[in-house]
Amino acid sequence: HKPTYESMRKSLEAMKAHCLNNGVTDISMPKIGCGLDRLEWDKVSAILEEVFEDTDIKITVYSL
Repeated sequence: HKPTYESMRKSLEAMKAHCLNNGVTDISMPKIGCGLDRLEWDKVSAILEEVFEDTDIKITVYSL
């Protein structure tokens, strides 16, 4: 199934919890959900910022 913005938020919240519980301080990722899944990067980026705003976790987003 294709992700929705809500399922993306839930996945990122789970990732945040995992990071906080396991001492992860850096995440590198592509523009998740924005290729074949066709989500808009502006919206995904905003969700990513909202979910991780109250942490010191560094997120690096790359594109090829």
